[in-house]
Amino acid sequence: MSLFWCLSDCCNAGVKTALLDAHSDMGSTEILEKETSENLSNGTSSNVEAAKRLAKRLYQLDRFKRSDVAKHLGKNNEFSKLVAQEYLKFFDFTGMTLDQSLRYFFKAFSLVGETQERERVLIHFSNRYFYCNPDTIASQDGVHCLTCAMMLLNTDLHGHNIGKKMTCQEFIANLQGVNEGGDFSKDLLKALYNSIKNEKLEWAVDDEEKKKTSSEGTDEKANGTHPKSISRIGSTTNPFLDIPRDPNAAVYKSGFLARKIHADMDGKKTPRGKRGWKTFYAVLKGTVLYLQKDEYKPEKALSEEDLKNAVSVHHALASKATDYEKKPNVLKLKTADWRVLLFQAQSPEEMQGWINKINCVAAVFSAPPFPAAIGSQKKFSRPLLPATTTKLSQEEQLKSHESKLKQITTELAEHRSYPPDKKVKAKEIDEYKLKEHYLEFEESHPCQGRNKSEGLALVASTLKPVPFIRKQNRFPRSSSHRPIDFLHLMGQNIHSSS
Repeated sequence: MSLFWCLSDCCNAGVKTALLDAHSDMGSTEILEKETSENLSNGTSSNVEAAKRLAKRLYQLDRFKRSDVAKHLGKNNEFSKLVAQEYLKFFDFTGMTLDQSLRYFFKAFSLVGETQERERVLIHFSNRYFYCNPDTIASQDGVHCLTCAMMLLNTDLHGHNIGKKMTCQEFIANLQGVNEGGDFSKDLLKALYNSIKNEKLEWAVDDEEKKKTSSEGTDEKANGTHPKSISRIGSTTNPFLDIPRDPNAAVYKSGFLARKIHADMDGKKTPRGKRGWKTFYAVLKGTVLYLQKDEYKPEKALSEEDLKNAVSVHHALASKATDYEKKPNVLKLKTADWRVLLFQAQSPEEMQGWINKINCVAAVFSAPPFPAAIGSQKKFSRPLLPATTTKLSQEEQLKSHESKLKQITTELAEHRSYPPDKKVKAKEIDEYKLKEHYLEFEESHPCQGRNKSEGLALVASTLKPVPFIRKQNRFPRSSSHRPIDFLHLMGQNIHSSS
């Protein structure tokens, strides 16, 4: 998970492994034998030279495909960082606007791979843009924040099944106070909004993929069928809303669960014919709850049906379904996009165990959203919740929860102090109720109970000693009354069980 990236020094083995990975994609035995035989232990200079050679060939697509580039730039080791830095030197963004630079950058390669890898690529882009334009935006973090905001906006405006489209006013409000504590220029934000609205952000694809897509579309059109959806979870246009599929993620809980879909995206009632109960073998792996027909086997690849049924638990909330009395041991899971699913466990203890684990993972790993649009907005819009894992340190994550609690509590109190007049239109009353529902939901999240100690205790209580992959890997007990360092504990089990 990105929260626990190991930032160690670049060792000989790490550089050699990266080179081997690169050459395995090239399919060139001659070059592989030549370059991997080089002695990379003579200090940083040899590493830099190797990185320069690889970066140049990636840029020139010398025996690489466009889809190969991102995975060599986005790996989490020192050599890949060197490669990324050298690769970005081929791009001169001087005098270009941020959106122009991002489009120019995306023309060179395909932004594919795991979510964490793609996010690292965009961090390298942000650093390079700031280097080329140091006086345009206050900091590298500011550039990265706007880059993420554009990616999210791109999906909001051009993605499918997103509901209400974000307005320019909401886009500006969502970014208040995140530019080193200040605000970005409104003219800048308006220009970025209009650019994304008028032209969708897209990246390059391999020629083979273009031909394949064109061929499939032609065949399906001739057969009178609809194009098949891509076999992956989440958005195909935005790395921040995709469900991160980390094959090395820890397994926190598994067992049989029966599932019933109660509400679709945005809380819309699921059609009656699709609400039936189905039994799955559930696996909470990383921030994804996989629902499979057969018992979990780590070596078995996920089927298209498995990916279709998978549920991200980022920013989700699990609770006992007290309003459902037809079956016992039923928990309710509300996701970040306001879908509602009911799950029946085999016992009360199992039900509570699932609730604890899901809420713990959501609290520990969910990345903070952009600030919600508040104030005089007539039309309420929920903030977009990125599916990437948080980049905050353990202490910062705790402070983020505490700060969010204060903000939500204050906003909810203010909201309730100005109820709509009974004479107003029904639409305005619906908007009022929608915002109140959202604020109540946010206030009830783990780590955001009605008081701080209550919220922290809830998260701490989920981290009981449990076997993960190996029986000896257990959470240490806390002998004091201080809150358990839950991020550190979760990190230990991630590393030991991956």
